[in-house]
Amino acid sequence: MTEATATLAAPPTAPYSRTNPFPAIMLVNRRLSGPESEKDTRHFELDLSGWGLSFEVGDSVGVYPTNDPDLADGIIRALGATGDEKVPRLKGEPTTLRDALLRDYSITQPTPKFLKAIAQRADAAPTLSYLLAPDRKQDLQTYLWGMEVVDFLIEHPSVRFTPEEFVGLLSKLQPRLYSVASSLKAFPDEVHLIVDVVRYESNGRLRKGVASSFLAERADDVPVPVFPSNAKHFHLPENPDTPIIMVGPGTGIAPFRAYLQERQVTGAKGKNWLFFGAQHVKCDFAYEEDFDVFMKKGILTRLDCAWSRDQAQKIYVQHKMAENAAEIWKWIDAEGAQFFVCGDARRMAKDVDATLRKIVQEQGGKSVDQANEYVEKLKSDKRYKRDVY
Repeated sequence: MTEATATLAAPPTAPYSRTNPFPAIMLVNRRLSGPESEKDTRHFELDLSGWGLSFEVGDSVGVYPTNDPDLADGIIRALGATGDEKVPRLKGEPTTLRDALLRDYSITQPTPKFLKAIAQRADAAPTLSYLLAPDRKQDLQTYLWGMEVVDFLIEHPSVRFTPEEFVGLLSKLQPRLYSVASSLKAFPDEVHLIVDVVRYESNGRLRKGVASSFLAERADDVPVPVFPSNAKHFHLPENPDTPIIMVGPGTGIAPFRAYLQERQVTGAKGKNWLFFGAQHVKCDFAYEEDFDVFMKKGILTRLDCAWSRDQAQKIYVQHKMAENAAEIWKWIDAEGAQFFVCGDARRMAKDVDATLRKIVQEQGGKSVDQANEYVEKLKSDKRYKRDVY
């Protein structure tokens, strides 16, 4: 890996990229969620001094994690290997099995190739053979929930792989993209991230998210390889006077903290309205102090929060939108506001989209078709922007 030299000016063409990530240094690893929270939500600050690259608010950075050493060791034991065996890498010179499992290969989710090899070689894997049929994809997904590569090795000790064979059944360890939670105009040599650390129990073992546990548990004293990832569709309005409405529950808050920092530093006059949601106000209000300051300084015009578990009935960001339907319609239709959504694609973004269409229909006195047409035009005019995952 290229050594970062903070003292030297970046060359005209920066050497760092997705294929040659910059070795950032962890400056801050702080838990945002309180001890009573069901989540471990972290704020990370990475030092980018000397990287010669840049990002805009709304962009993401990719993080190349290394795998959990305990998990790699468990796989080596299950293979009956030592970890010192030489194996091929997807790129570059061969390396040891242990190093390849830490840095090169994805060792959590089993690949179809790996599952087929287990089904073919195992003494008793009829269930797996049955589930690998092309018309059983949904059943296979259900069966595989919480199952990792190591589980299959432990459950089928009759199956033997040489280290080289085994890595040939794995996929490449991919970078994880995180929305940037800071502006380079406010923090010129840093990037901030907000991440939920994934940990859960299944099959009697603790499972961990690859990148989130790398950042939370193993990155304090090793470089964090990062690169910028442009999100052209999710940038602030070109006109700094344009009002914006931001919907970002949970870690979806990241780009909007960056937007507010950027608008403060640049002196943008556009109004800013934020909808934030989480489980409990007491222990899940990420960046509460930041938003208090933005409110006091007049940067944040309005803040509406939805706390889903603080009362008998669950309240989400879309409910807060519905409560403020007339005002949202005024901002969008009369004042030309842009509407941004960041976070969970499966449920939240769909519910927010449905609520927005209903607001347009009811507040604008439109038919369902007219409301849908209006919202589609917001999208094509780049006034309705989503970064959902």
